[in-house]
Amino acid sequence: MKLVVTIVGKDRVGIIATVSNILADNDVNILNINQNIMEGFFNMVMIAEMPENAKMSLGELQKVLKAKGEELGLDIKAQHMDIFNVTHNV
Repeated sequence: MKLVVTIVGKDRVGIIATVSNILADNDVNILNINQNIMEGFFNMVMIAEMPENAKMSLGELQKVLKAKGEELGLDIKAQHMDIFNVTHNV
């Protein structure tokens, strides 16, 4: 399944490495990354692919990313791409 991972917060060293390592440790492949830093604020969107036989479910991955985000002062979310598309179409 394809995922959209979003990260927003104050810029700091290691954000991409931290999130990428969590995804890699759980067999999630990053397909595309788009990031910008504006006036010290970090914003990134990743498109990733999670295999059906991944080490954890999407719900578990969402909890891990949210907890890591809270630890780092970031908002990190992962959504199934279909849900992301439905909620962001106008």
